Amino acid sequence: MRFGYTLMTEQAGPKELVRFAIDAEDVGFDFEVSSDHTSPWLVEQGHSPYAWSVLGAAAWATERVELMSYVTCPTMRYHPAVIAQKAATTQLLSDGRFTLGLGAGENLNEHVVGQGWPAVNVRHDMLAEAIQVIHGLFDGGYVNYAGEHFRVDSAKLWDLPEVRTPIGVAVSGGQSVQRFAPVADAMIAVQPEKQLCEEWDAHRVAEQGPSRKIGQLPVSWGTDREAAIERAHEQFRWFAGGWKVNSELPGPSGFAAATQFVTKDDVAKAIPCGPDVDPIVEKVRAFADAGFTDLALVQIGGDQQDGFLDFARDSLLPALRSSF
Repeated sequence: MRFGYTLMTEQAGPKELVRFAIDAEDVGFDFEVSSDHTSPWLVEQGHSPYAWSVLGAAAWATERVELMSYVTCPTMRYHPAVIAQKAATTQLLSDGRFTLGLGAGENLNEHVVGQGWPAVNVRHDMLAEAIQVIHGLFDGGYVNYAGEHFRVDSAKLWDLPEVRTPIGVAVSGGQSVQRFAPVADAMIAVQPEKQLCEEWDAHRVAEQGPSRKIGQLPVSWGTDREAAIERAHEQFRWFAGGWKVNSELPGPSGFAAATQFVTKDDVAKAIPCGPDVDPIVEKVRAFADAGFTDLALVQIGGDQQDGFLDFARDSLLPALRSSF
């Protein structure tokens, strides 16, 4: 199993995120993923710089670690032709270390362009068209496309990397797995569900074979467990809503209201909190047992990253590598 670090744009500014990217590579993480938001989930998180500037800077500032968008919605804020150009450029800057992670998006981020928020089936239709456009541009040459949701007029990527940019797609159930497994290089999911992994490989075309399955796990490391629980409750209780809720709410005030009855005990049961390695290992085990090949960790709290990275170097990564 490969272990990653999350550049969480909702909880740190751009310069800090690039420094964290450098430090996470130095302590031994295998890859790094970046969220792509216009808004934090909760006001207490307090940040939301432009992810693609951060990824470009991180690509130039690091040497070994793989990079990934986790995830970008290529349907409303960004036209898929623009996403293809961003991804190709990031792949060039990183010398082939970038994976384009895509998803159907959240109202939290996409509503800012004033086009309304479509129903989930429509969002999946839009994502499917967007992936067709992106694949076409990655193939090289001029692309013309006329779909139900997107049009492309004689578009071409003039700077294409020698290593084609892999595409990962975020899924949450059988319908999305069946639709996107044949057109993606990797699966992205945040719940350790074995059925997702099995169905993903089953729906890939024969010549593709099994693929990477990339998960994500929030942790709240800290020497004081009670303070770590408090921080996780303050900044990450939005996680309790589940994706069907989280994709629909339009702003931080909505998430605050929706999670007002989530308790500290609820958060402590779901998220490993405190100074110990063992609770994190047990949560990771669920992903490993489900069939995930990669797992990105999220340390909660923008001001807690330095201590967490030291902990990861000295204790956490050695324990994870010896266990999985």
